[in-house]
Amino acid sequence: MVDSDEKNDILSPLSDESPDQDDSGVENLIHEKASQDERLDDHYEFSDLDGGDVSTDPANIDFLLDIPLEITIELGRTKMLINELLKLGQGSVIELSKFAGETLDIFANQRLIAKGEVVVVNDKYGIRLTEIVTPMERTKRSE
Repeated sequence: MVDSDEKNDILSPLSDESPDQDDSGVENLIHEKASQDERLDDHYEFSDLDGGDVSTDPANIDFLLDIPLEITIELGRTKMLINELLKLGQGSVIELSKFAGETLDIFANQRLIAKGEVVVVNDKYGIRLTEIVTPMERTKRSE
């Protein structure tokens, strides 16, 4: 606990008043700060934050359309010990958590955005979207 002498010693450099006047130094600093704030208000004019100046011009968000995203299709997952991993070789089979024919998870920048099924398009794998994850579900899953 700080006694009154220590308190006065701490506060005395902050005030021109004598240390015998208890909290008057602190009060003076508070009043001085308030008057400085009032003077700042006189020099600057601040606009209201009513949101009235928000533009609905779609050109303002065009730059977002050029942001690259990493799209990942997850076939399944598994866990294994390092010992098991080191034993893998050519021809080894790793069992995954999903069943054959089950929908695959589709991620954009590591966030689940959709589910889909594997299709073949011109001899390449593709994904047919079967479900789009709503923005509400996305926020619930990321928590």
